[in-house]
Amino acid sequence: MSRIGKKIITIPEKTDVAISGTTLSVKGPKGALERKFTPDIDIKVEGKVVTLSPKHITNELNALWGSYASHITNMVLGVNELFTKKLIIEGIGYKADVKGTDLVLALGFSHPVKIPIPATLKVTSDKGIMTISGLNKEEVGQFAAKIRALKKPEPYKGKGIRYEDEVIRRKQGKKSV
Repeated sequence: MSRIGKKIITIPEKTDVAISGTTLSVKGPKGALERKFTPDIDIKVEGKVVTLSPKHITNELNALWGSYASHITNMVLGVNELFTKKLIIEGIGYKADVKGTDLVLALGFSHPVKIPIPATLKVTSDKGIMTISGLNKEEVGQFAAKIRALKKPEPYKGKGIRYEDEVIRRKQGKKSV
């Protein structure tokens, strides 16, 4: 039995949740999200409450039950308040600029790195701090991870791109005799 799946998901005011077939749509003050789910898990919307229950119990459906509950909770949160990730860029000459629909990064390579920003996300950059925000938690996290993977922070000087709350364990380096 899934502990997360058993919990009732409450819908806040100004938020509409509708299910048609296997597609669940959530509309709120910040926007709208849609997602398809398998028909093996019953999703019921009754008033301001969403409940989930599997049609039969297997290990695979138990895992999906909790995952679907988390997805629906994240959808409801996303349309009410945007998900944000902050990245810190450290290093001499390292910088990020938003130019139109592209993110241009100078990361010590011989060329600037251009990354197209997805239409569903909003990216701002000022003085070494890059903020990524959007409705979908997965898209925000995936885009932030993609940017961080370009230049991970190194342990000697701490140069690179890191999350705001990430702690880099520093190494001492070489000792001179």
